Amino acid sequence: MASTFIHADLDAFYASVEKLDHPEYAGKPVIVGGIPGDRRSVVSTASYEARKFGVHSAMPLVQALKLCPQGIYLRGNMERYRKISGQVMGILGNFSPNLRQLSIDEAFLDITGTERLFGPPEILAGKLKAAVREKTGLTVSVGIASNKYVAKIASGLSKPDGLYHIVPGKEEAFMRSLPVGKIWGAGEKTQAIFRKCGFKTGNDIFRLSQESLSTIFGDAFGGFLYRAVRGEAAESFETERGEHSMSAERTFPYDLYDSFVIETALLDICESLWWRLLGEDLRSRTVQVKIRYKDFSTELGRESSPNPVVSLNDLYARVLSLFRKKYRSGRGLRLVGVGLANLEKGDAPRQGDLFGADSEKERNLEKAILEINKKFPNAALHRSRSQLSD
Repeated sequence: MASTFIHADLDAFYASVEKLDHPEYAGKPVIVGGIPGDRRSVVSTASYEARKFGVHSAMPLVQALKLCPQGIYLRGNMERYRKISGQVMGILGNFSPNLRQLSIDEAFLDITGTERLFGPPEILAGKLKAAVREKTGLTVSVGIASNKYVAKIASGLSKPDGLYHIVPGKEEAFMRSLPVGKIWGAGEKTQAIFRKCGFKTGNDIFRLSQESLSTIFGDAFGGFLYRAVRGEAAESFETERGEHSMSAERTFPYDLYDSFVIETALLDICESLWWRLLGEDLRSRTVQVKIRYKDFSTELGRESSPNPVVSLNDLYARVLSLFRKKYRSGRGLRLVGVGLANLEKGDAPRQGDLFGADSEKERNLEKAILEINKKFPNAALHRSRSQLSD
């Protein structure tokens, strides 16, 4: 039986949650990430109204203000977003036991063999979209294909609130007809090379041998493009098998070089993972980082400690240390990811002197923040970067 995957992607997630909570924002450009005057803030999410002005994620807030001075600028509420994300992932899990959450606002579902329960893939996807809208008020765009890479591209083709199905056997034709600007993983500088070479569709890339592509783009990205335009599983979204783990990653719309922007993105990912870990009463002794450069070469780092991560501060410090060891300074960055592996329940036996007084205070503070935000979702309490050591 051929595999069938769905990529579900919440539309402009942070901004959409803010609009849900503030109906007066409807139809207005909403930019989440900071407010005017915040030093060196970056855009986390821009609503579709704001994107019309050229505002996009990972853009410095100062630049966004120049492009869209009339926008509604918000610092955001990660605990609120995490709570809504958990609700959505719970809904998605009702349609397949094989769910892989990729980040706070997107996930893959393996729906192979579910037709007897939910009907054909498009019917299932329609039911899934309707369930998310009915229970959360949010829209989700869905792509369906025989592999995750093609499904991810498909989900972005009819946003917002889209549904795009690539039927089995049509993956290569789909990728060959695709405008090169839609090839996921090809950033701004790669697009410039496409233009220089006169590449307009995937078919123009398809005509070249893998050796020719490697000469132009390097071995890693050349091999990726060779597989991608043939509709193959060009990218792996898997974690290590057999491990109880959680992870999240962020792909940037253009190559990043600014260390502050990159490390702020790492903090956002760490914060999202930490609240999930704390909320599920889990512990981890192993942190992982994933770094992808503009040429699609990838660095993976992993470190374990006898002592588990005890606070957001601790997690961010470990991730930052590992990232700085692995990152090749000066190279453009396309993606960063953070993972926590070898998870265990928080009440598992531990050394008596494991937590120092300061760590215990931090952990208790964060548990209090979690409880307050559960009771009062609009409280918007969170840890800021200025409170964390780096």
